[in-house]
Amino acid sequence: MDQADWKKGMLTVIVVSFNDRPHLEACLTSLERACDGLETEIIVVDNHSTDGSPEMIESSFPRIRLIRAGENLGYSRANNIGIREAKGEFLLFLNTDTVVPPAAVSTLLAELNSRPAVGAIAPALRRRSGYQVSFGQQVSFFAELWQKFFRNPYFGIVLPLLRQPRSAGWLSGACLLARRKAIEEAGLFDENFFLFFEDIDLCRRMSEKGYRLLFFPRIRVFHEGGAVTSRMKWRSRLEYRRSQLYYYQKHASQVSVVLLSGYLRLSFFLRRIFCFRPADECREIRERMRFVFLGSSQRADGKDQHL
Repeated sequence: MDQADWKKGMLTVIVVSFNDRPHLEACLTSLERACDGLETEIIVVDNHSTDGSPEMIESSFPRIRLIRAGENLGYSRANNIGIREAKGEFLLFLNTDTVVPPAAVSTLLAELNSRPAVGAIAPALRRRSGYQVSFGQQVSFFAELWQKFFRNPYFGIVLPLLRQPRSAGWLSGACLLARRKAIEEAGLFDENFFLFFEDIDLCRRMSEKGYRLLFFPRIRVFHEGGAVTSRMKWRSRLEYRRSQLYYYQKHASQVSVVLLSGYLRLSFFLRRIFCFRPADECREIRERMRFVFLGSSQRADGKDQHL
């Protein structure tokens, strides 16, 4: 969509859906309530769901625009379809397994409007078992170790007490409100990411364009987490590693790339050594190990494929 077609002050919500009907219905119900009184359009890009999600949207949410992708395009490509169709100056990316409280959207929108230097803002994400650490600093091998073993345990404890906004190097795409201008200057989502790390990559590129990223814990959005990927644990773990390796190849130092590659190869080697499974399953594991490294190198060359 041409910049002249944007509508100043308007909000477009983009939800990518894939076989998550129970959560999707609750998400869209909460979203319509949270956007009441705001100039908003809601777009759902459905990645060829077979669980009745598209039909449910058409029957229960007639005001929501449904785009049927026709195949599972992944998170990045589907979001980019939504961006190109969006009419709003502000874009809210939302996972299907979120529930948005009534004042969340208007508060985040007001905060973003009042801070011209901020390109994107995100709330705290609450789960049934506690809080998700949904922000961090720039990603590298040692930074990820620090995040996993120190930042995550620390913020897992203090997040319920946080109220003051803080700058971040990345924000979770599970609920991310951004200026359209910042997204487009950054180049939209990198479609070589099928799933995982696409939000971290986009945030990094917005930062490189001079935009600040703001974590805003006073607003808390419920996020189930892993609603779809938990049903495909092995495949999603492999996709996570492929995206992680591609992100490192794209942004991190050569030292970080070598360390991550070495760690993954050692991990896969130990899985093979201690693979007490039938022979055909062990062969499948070996094939998938190779697929992680082959897939990440193809992505770096612009030849994407996914699980």
